[in-house]
Amino acid sequence: MLGLILTFAIAHSGLAELRMWAEERIGARLYRVIFALVSIPLAVVLLIYFFNHRYDGVQLWDVKGVTGVSEFVLILSAISFLFLYPATFNLTEVAAIKKPEVHLFETGIIRICRHPQMIGQCLWGIAHALWLGTSFTLVTAIALVVYHLFAVWHGDQRLFKRYGDAFLAVKERTSIWPFVAIAQGRQQLVLQEFVRPAYIGVAITIVLFRWLHPIVITASANVNW
Repeated sequence: MLGLILTFAIAHSGLAELRMWAEERIGARLYRVIFALVSIPLAVVLLIYFFNHRYDGVQLWDVKGVTGVSEFVLILSAISFLFLYPATFNLTEVAAIKKPEVHLFETGIIRICRHPQMIGQCLWGIAHALWLGTSFTLVTAIALVVYHLFAVWHGDQRLFKRYGDAFLAVKERTSIWPFVAIAQGRQQLVLQEFVRPAYIGVAITIVLFRWLHPIVITASANVNW
């Protein structure tokens, strides 16, 4: 599993590092297609392998019978998706229908934290490690969080390279950890910014993922990995 995560990390972050260079030579749309054709299959392999081996290793704890744990895990998982998926708001850019661009956002979820996907991954890891309680899941969660911590640094470096002082100004007004910049008075929370179709789409996605979860696990079991 560590090998799969490392392979994904090198491919995903490596292609992200090459974005400016590649877009100048082959265009933004073709770069996005190549990025997706590399990243998505690797992510699918990761998910299938995780589903099939989630109970491997040592059972470190078992809290499934503890009152409230199931509800806590469901809520934490739902919140994790709210942080994980704002990056897919511009679906036409993700699908390379419109020209994919790098955006310097400072609204919505970015007011709460500058790297929501890292926070989402941390919450996802806590929820799944708590629920499953195996050494395999714990190691997987830790490895994914470590990679996302690296991605925070790497993402900031790439944004600075592209935007320079404009990014430094945004960095000064935002925080990596949720609500820190707001608590320190460097940022304000504007609830109206969350009233938009994209967040409704994320909420629907959360419900859909919950419904599909057992179906995906069953389908993954048919893959002998």
